[in-house]
Amino acid sequence: MAYALVTGASRGIGRAISLLLAQRGYDLLLVARSEDQLTALAEEIGQKHQHQARILALDLAAAGAAEAVATWALQQTDQLAVLVNNAGYGLWGRFEQLSLTEQQNMLQLNMALPVALTHALLPALHKARKGYILNVSSTAAYQAVPSLSLYAASKAFLLSFSRGLRYELKASNISVSCLCPGATTTSFADRAGMGAELQETANKVSMTAEAVAAAAVDGMLAGEAEIVPGVLNKVSAGLTSFVPKGIVEKIAAGIYEKYL
Repeated sequence: MAYALVTGASRGIGRAISLLLAQRGYDLLLVARSEDQLTALAEEIGQKHQHQARILALDLAAAGAAEAVATWALQQTDQLAVLVNNAGYGLWGRFEQLSLTEQQNMLQLNMALPVALTHALLPALHKARKGYILNVSSTAAYQAVPSLSLYAASKAFLLSFSRGLRYELKASNISVSCLCPGATTTSFADRAGMGAELQETANKVSMTAEAVAAAAVDGMLAGEAEIVPGVLNKVSAGLTSFVPKGIVEKIAAGIYEKYL
């Protein structure tokens, strides 16, 4: 049976993707910090979809996390077919006022982890009949976002990395896709430290994690390069190619900075 590895699987988009992959016939390797939430998800997968789900509770921002996950995954199965690099978070606020340590921790999780984990697991994915890599970025990847400056930059990195790797692997059995969701009803805003007013504004245009996950899994299995769920998000991402960067940044600042 083919396996899918999902990081940040305990809640939000990662949790929803894990359930859909089980529905599509994959066994799961679930990785996140919360052992209780992972255990509950594994039990749900077994009950609803009769598929096996194995868990690893680990702080993915810690030194050596990618190596630990890769070693564990390869001990669990020799049939890895899907890698979903979903773990990540944002920090809201002015760059100079946020903790440098916290920001570096975010960059480690958003960029270094998926790079290292992908590198470590590519040999296993090459053995699959058909392999897939899904990197979870954001519509923030398409422009600079004042007050989310490093978060947006990290997601732009992940989008660029995904497209470059996709081209390198185009003659292989592995398809690389990048998911770029907009506002989603997850714990992102709380983790980023956003105030209630900003969260309320975001909720007006948010998609559910389940809707984002459905677009993600469908797009990944269809071999799409970039997956932007929702019409509004597609329009927003597309406009950044035509509207001058200064105007796009001013619009983004108008949404986020006024609540600082």
